[in-house]
Amino acid sequence: MLRDAVRSLAEAKIAPHAAAVDEEARFPREALDALTANDLHAVHVPEEYGGAGADALATVIVIEEVARVCASSSLIPAVNKLGSLPVILSGSEALKKKYMAPLARGEAMFSYCLSEPDAGSDAAGMKTRAVRDGDFWVLNGVKRWITNAGESEFYTVMAVTDPEKRSKGISAFVVEKSDPGVSFGAPEKKLGIKGSPTREVYLDNVRIPADRMIGEEGTGFATAMRTLDHTRITIAAQALGIAQGALDYAKGYVKERKQFGKPIADFQGVQFMLADMAMKIEAARQLTYAAAAKSERGDSDLTFQGAAAKCFASDVAMEVTTDAVQLLGGYGYTRDYPVERMMRDAKITQIYEGTNQVQRIVMARNLP
Repeated sequence: MLRDAVRSLAEAKIAPHAAAVDEEARFPREALDALTANDLHAVHVPEEYGGAGADALATVIVIEEVARVCASSSLIPAVNKLGSLPVILSGSEALKKKYMAPLARGEAMFSYCLSEPDAGSDAAGMKTRAVRDGDFWVLNGVKRWITNAGESEFYTVMAVTDPEKRSKGISAFVVEKSDPGVSFGAPEKKLGIKGSPTREVYLDNVRIPADRMIGEEGTGFATAMRTLDHTRITIAAQALGIAQGALDYAKGYVKERKQFGKPIADFQGVQFMLADMAMKIEAARQLTYAAAAKSERGDSDLTFQGAAAKCFASDVAMEVTTDAVQLLGGYGYTRDYPVERMMRDAKITQIYEGTNQVQRIVMARNLP
């Protein structure tokens, strides 16, 4: 029922704008409005804070179905989870009440600020500093590759509070867009997900109350990594949706396109491509859903399973979308058809929330 409801909404309210959102590189306002009106913008927020209380699997299905028609729009529910999960996992009760309620009501979005210009895969090498000043913390630094920056009201920011301790000297904070000293860089000009703004976030003597620290001092990096164990599965879901959308489109096309007097779907070479695409998508789906169940239960092998799902599903998405372009031939290479957009959008799923090379390191260190 959930899948049917999200699919109907996505096809009616999000899909018609997907090409324009990509072409104009603009935020998908129509998608945000549609998702918010149907309480699908942040389904993961627990019921006690006014949210839908969806479990990890339901959240995955929502992201998958939105990504099937528009990858940029699927980053609304995905990044709302990424940005707010540190507060849910480690924040005080007061912090949860303060920030989860407006997120649940659709009055604000949440972004996640971990990466920096010189700290990407080596996130513990960050330089953003937070210095204690009485009942306040003062933050200075630059965060890079921040999804939905400028659109979100709230930001989970990782900053160094004790430079001597490396990862154990990093703490997490909630920063608000309206805090004095917060500003944003120009949107990055990207290959794909053009409807989701990616910007730098500048913190210039941003003074915030001490009670906006998430968890204890020095636990920020651990919270950030725990968060990614759960949210990598949402990227697997996004990749899965992109791949499914590409297969669905290609499947319809090959039945219509005639060469040598018959539909190209009748040719075995084409049939084998479609079979491989569908088989790999289904394998990715099973891995992703199983990882979502482990996320919900908090299983001990979640770190491995989350990395595996994200790595496998994103590799599948890149392969499937490339094959979809191939199946459409010259048409697939043009912007008149959606598969070239899907191919461009798929690429980022192999990179963000930890590159697939990093996922393989994570898997190797956590072999079950």
